[in-house]
Amino acid sequence: MATFSLGKHPHVDLCDLLKLEGWAESGAMAKTLIADGYVTVNGAVETRKRCKIVAGQVVEFEGNQVTVTA
Repeated sequence: MATFSLGKHPHVDLCDLLKLEGWAESGAMAKTLIADGYVTVNGAVETRKRCKIVAGQVVEFEGNQVTVTA
């Protein structure tokens, strides 16, 4: 399972995480994928594009999974 480190930041927006992980080519594409219900956070569908993802959460998209760490 992959991990994503927040570094000095307290959170990352879900749409930005999809872009940073390379799961979406652009922010607009990431927002569409989220709004259409293709992304889950901790096993539940998340449709809020700017949902704040914090350490300990697991994000999944199309068989890809990443755990967010501090």
